[in-house]
Amino acid sequence: MKARHNFMIPKTFKEVIDLGDGREISIETGKLAKQAHGSVVVQSGKCMLLCTVVSNYKQSDVDFLPLTVDYREKFAAAGRYPGGFFKREARPSDGEVLTMRLVDRVLRPLFPKDYHAETQVMIQLMSHDEDVMPDAMAGLAASAAIQLSDFPFECAISEARVGRVNGEFIINPTREQLKESDIDMMIGASADSVMMVEGEMEEISEEEMTEAIKFAHEAIKVQCAAQIRLAEAFGKKEVREYEPEREDEDLAKKVHDLTYDKVYAVAKAGSAKHERSAAFDAIKEEVKATFSEEELEDFGDLVSKYFYKAEKAAVRDLTLNDGLRLDGRKTDEIRPIWCEIDYLPSVHGSSIFTRGETQALATVTLGTSREANKIDMPSYEGEETFYLHYNFPPFSTGEARPIRGTSRREVGHGNLAQRALKGMIPEDCPYTVRVVSEVLESNGSSSMATVCSGTMALMDAGVQLKKPVSGIAMGLISDADSGNYAVLSDILGDEDHLGDMDFKVTGTADGITACQMDIKVKGLSYEILVKALMQAKEGRLHILEKLTDTISAPNAEVKSYAPKIVTKIIPGEYIGAVIGSGGKVIQELQKETNTTIVINEDPDTEEGIVEILGTGQEGIDAVIAKIEALMFKPEVGSVYEVKVIKMLDFGAVVEYVDAPGNEVLLHVSELAWERTENVSDVVNMGDVFDVKYFGLDPRTRKEKVSRKALLPKPEGYVERPPRNDRGGDRRGGDRRRGGDRDRKPRRD
Repeated sequence: MKARHNFMIPKTFKEVIDLGDGREISIETGKLAKQAHGSVVVQSGKCMLLCTVVSNYKQSDVDFLPLTVDYREKFAAAGRYPGGFFKREARPSDGEVLTMRLVDRVLRPLFPKDYHAETQVMIQLMSHDEDVMPDAMAGLAASAAIQLSDFPFECAISEARVGRVNGEFIINPTREQLKESDIDMMIGASADSVMMVEGEMEEISEEEMTEAIKFAHEAIKVQCAAQIRLAEAFGKKEVREYEPEREDEDLAKKVHDLTYDKVYAVAKAGSAKHERSAAFDAIKEEVKATFSEEELEDFGDLVSKYFYKAEKAAVRDLTLNDGLRLDGRKTDEIRPIWCEIDYLPSVHGSSIFTRGETQALATVTLGTSREANKIDMPSYEGEETFYLHYNFPPFSTGEARPIRGTSRREVGHGNLAQRALKGMIPEDCPYTVRVVSEVLESNGSSSMATVCSGTMALMDAGVQLKKPVSGIAMGLISDADSGNYAVLSDILGDEDHLGDMDFKVTGTADGITACQMDIKVKGLSYEILVKALMQAKEGRLHILEKLTDTISAPNAEVKSYAPKIVTKIIPGEYIGAVIGSGGKVIQELQKETNTTIVINEDPDTEEGIVEILGTGQEGIDAVIAKIEALMFKPEVGSVYEVKVIKMLDFGAVVEYVDAPGNEVLLHVSELAWERTENVSDVVNMGDVFDVKYFGLDPRTRKEKVSRKALLPKPEGYVERPPRNDRGGDRRGGDRRRGGDRDRKPRRD
C-alpha cells in the first residue's frame, strides 16, 4: 500500500531593512519554532539568529517580572567544535552574558509593572558570518519575536551598534571596521525614546557622543517600523488578559498620608545609609501598627507596596522642591573622597578608592603572554592582554546571602570598567595585565569606584598609563506633568532605585572613554542628556583631581618584588635552538635563572618573540646572554677571543668568550707555525687567546679557526707543499671519504 504524505509548506512572512552599503537585515517568521509564542529568524549576510519567546499564562507568586533573556552562540554556526573535554556547549561565556544584559535592560521596563508571569527570551546564533557581529541584532530579534506574540508589551524596540571611521558614522560596523573606529556604542531605543546606551570611545567629546546616539536612533526607528509591518502581515494577536495586582485606592491614600511627611523629614535630615534605612523601617512599623493583625494578614502586602510609593514620592519631591538629596548633598555635589596606594605589601600594584559609603580595593598582577585571557566564542576568537575582574561580595551592602558563582551583574560591571581603562594601556606594554576590584562597601556606583581604584593601582604597579581615568554615575529625577527635573551627580544606591536614569560616564581630562546608561522614563530629551553629560564632566574632573593628588604619574619602575619583563626578537630559525630537544634547553634555563620564558612566533614575520619574566635582573641578563650565545654566528675574517675548555691529542676545543656554549675545534696544525708534537706544548686548559675565523674548511667541511694566523711567521719559515705535491693520493679519496680522517695504509 502506498504511503500517503500530506506535506504542508509553511507560509512565511518577511521584512527587509536596508542598512546601506549593500547590506540588509531580514526578519522572517512562519517557518521555525511555531509552538513558541513568537519566533523569528533575523539574518544579515550569512549570519542567522533564531529568537523564540514564551510566557506562562499563569502569574507567578512573586512581586517582580521573572524575565530570563538567554543568548547563546552555537559552535556549529561557525563550523567548529566546542573546546574542552566535553564537546558540547556548557555555561555561557562572558561575551554571551554581556549580550543577554544588553537585551534585558531594554526589554524589562516595557512590560507592565504588575505582569509577573514567567517569561523567557531565547536568542541563538545558528549561522555565523565573519563580517557580521551578531550581538548588534539580538535586541531586534527579541523585540520582533515579542511583537508576534500576545504579550502585554508596550512598543517595539531595537538595538544598533554605531561606529565612526574617518569621521563618518556607521551602523552595525564589521569587526574590521571597529578596529579603525574611535567609537563602539550599542544604543537601545523605541521609535520615540532612547532607553539604553553602552560602549567605549577614544576620548570623544560630549557633543560627539550625543551625535552618535542620534545617528543610531534614526536607524532604530526604521527597524521598529519593519517589526510593526511584519506583525501586521503575520496577524497581530490580541494582547492576553492576565490577573492584575490587587489595588485599593483608599488604602493607598491612607498609607500615603501616614508616610509622606515623616519620610520627607527624615530624608531632609541628610543621614547616613544605615541610619536612614533604620528610620524608614521605623516609620513603616508605625504605619503598620495602625492596622489590626487581621487587616495586615489580608492586605499587608499592599501596605508595604504603598509605603514604598509614598517613600519614593517624598524623596523625589525633596530633590525637585528643595534641591536636596537623601544624604544632604546638593544635586551636583560629590561625596567626600579619600584614596591610598601601595596598600597591600605583596601584590604588584594596589589602591583603595573610597567615595562616601562606596569603597573599592584594586590589585594589579603583571604576567607574560601566557597569562592572556583567551576568548573562544563561535563569533570571535582572540585574547586579551589587559582584563579586569569585578567582585561584589554580599558583605559590601551589609547582607548575608549565598555566593553562587560570578553573577551577570559582576560580569557587566567589570566589563564596563575594563572598557574604560583599556584604551589607556600603552600599545608597547610588554606585560599581560590583570586588574581585580574587590568592592568592600557599596552605596552607589561601585563600578565607577572600580575605574578610579583601577587607575591608581595600575599607576602604582608601574604600568605607564597614557592618562589617568575617572568615572562618575549620574542620576535623574523628573516630573512629566510640570516639566521640572534635576540631574544628580554621584548617585546613591537609593537614588538609582528611586530615580529615572542611571548614567555612568568615564574619561580622561580630554574626553569620554566609556559609558553605560539606562533610562526609565519615556521621551528623555537630548537637552537633558547633554546637561547630564556636561554635569558629569565637571564631576569626573573633580574626582580625577583627587586621584592625581594621590599619585600624579605612573611609577617609573615596577616594584622590586614584581617581575620585570624583557622582550627579545630572534630569527625564526633559532626558536628550536632556544627551546631545545623536548624543551630541555628552555626548562634548564628557567630553572638556573629563576625566570619564566615564553616564546611565540609572529605569523607575519615568522620571527620569534621571546618574553623573559623575572624578579632579578641578573637572571634576565643570564637568559639574554644564553640566547645571544645560541644565535652567535662568527664572521669570516674576524678575530675572536676564545678559552680552552678541552684538550685533545689532535687539538684543543675552545669556547668563544663572548658566546658561552659555542665551541669550535682548534686543530693542532693551527696552533703555531712550528711543528707541534703535543698540544700542551703550546696551550693549556683555561688559556685565553685570540683566534681568526676562516669559516668552513673546503677540505674537511668543518669550521676552521687559527691561532697561528695571528702570529708572525718565524724567520726562514718555508711553507710545506700541499699534500698532493708530496706524493699523496691524487684521486681525492680523502676529500670524498670525509676529509682528514685516519686511513689504513694501502697494501701492495
